Amino acid sequence: MSSKARPGWARRLGSVHEHCLSQDLSALVVSNPVNVKYLTGFDGSAGLLVCTPDVVRLVTDGRYDAAVRGLVAAGEMAAVDVERVALRYDLTLTEVLQQMALQRVGFEAGHVTVATLESWRRGQSSIDWVATDGVVERQRVIKDDHEIDVLRRAGRALAGVARRLREWVRAGRTEHEIARDIDDGIEQAGFSHVAFPTIVASGPNSAHPHARPSDRRLQQGDLVVLDFGGVLDGYCVDLTRMAGIGHVGSEAMLLVRAVQAAQREAIATVRPGQLGADVDKAARLVLEAAGLGPAFLHGTGHGLGLEVHEAPRVSRSATASSDTLQPGMVCTIEPGAYVEGLGGVRVEDDVLVTASGCEVLTEAPRDLLVV
Repeated sequence: MSSKARPGWARRLGSVHEHCLSQDLSALVVSNPVNVKYLTGFDGSAGLLVCTPDVVRLVTDGRYDAAVRGLVAAGEMAAVDVERVALRYDLTLTEVLQQMALQRVGFEAGHVTVATLESWRRGQSSIDWVATDGVVERQRVIKDDHEIDVLRRAGRALAGVARRLREWVRAGRTEHEIARDIDDGIEQAGFSHVAFPTIVASGPNSAHPHARPSDRRLQQGDLVVLDFGGVLDGYCVDLTRMAGIGHVGSEAMLLVRAVQAAQREAIATVRPGQLGADVDKAARLVLEAAGLGPAFLHGTGHGLGLEVHEAPRVSRSATASSDTLQPGMVCTIEPGAYVEGLGGVRVEDDVLVTASGCEVLTEAPRDLLVV
């Protein structure tokens, strides 16, 4: 692995074991692939993890069986027992649960469908299935040393891509052409793939927060939203910068300056103990003072990690129970304002919550790139 720090698989699994003991569960069946990856390093498309206080068993099929055993032996995955699926996952899971004589088993209610749960119940009617919520996700929200190292490297690499925007953005080019260049730049920077479809939205399209690149050619006076991200060693980073084509009108520049000020205020508000909703409010107050409150169409940010959208929420809907900022959390700060007939502006960076405030992971020029 490229990161010096190793993933804390034993600690992560230990936390699951502690949860099982505290809730009087014989085991937890982890079925969310992202959570399975977080706990063990297994990155296959199919697998179930049965976690007990004594045993961790990965149920997977013949596509991954040999590879997993090799990775475990090499220390590139958590130390798990492997159970190969012969016919169907539900049948093999039933066999495993019978062998282990488990009685009260937790499942991830947010990921298991009603049909899947019914098939598990039919296979082992003596088990008391207990719905759980966020057992692994609550761990994932606080990044460990390995994750912070990866996200720092990813943030620096993505900032490097942002510094190349002048190479690609100019009048006469289409949004599609620029998006393809950004995607190539992300690959050249060492990312395995983009974290989400790159957004290049110019002129009237910039007024739509999640516009997709089109064949529209950039024109004089356009505002251009450039929103892109990459995945490095499994972890996502996300950044947005603004460009202006030639002379940008005074009204558009007021929009740019207001959003820049809102982002500065929000970043200054990030610190431990602060609710995500308070960070959102700091940005929103700046935009409201500029008469742009109704133009702020989304939350100020979201958590980052193995997924590009995860906890904590940095929005008006954030709750104290799950979205109070703590050291080790990583999130985006991305206020925006969108006005039909004028255009839209969004400026985004990724921040790591520290003991005294925050560290910006995506340091790159935030001024309007005029080309």
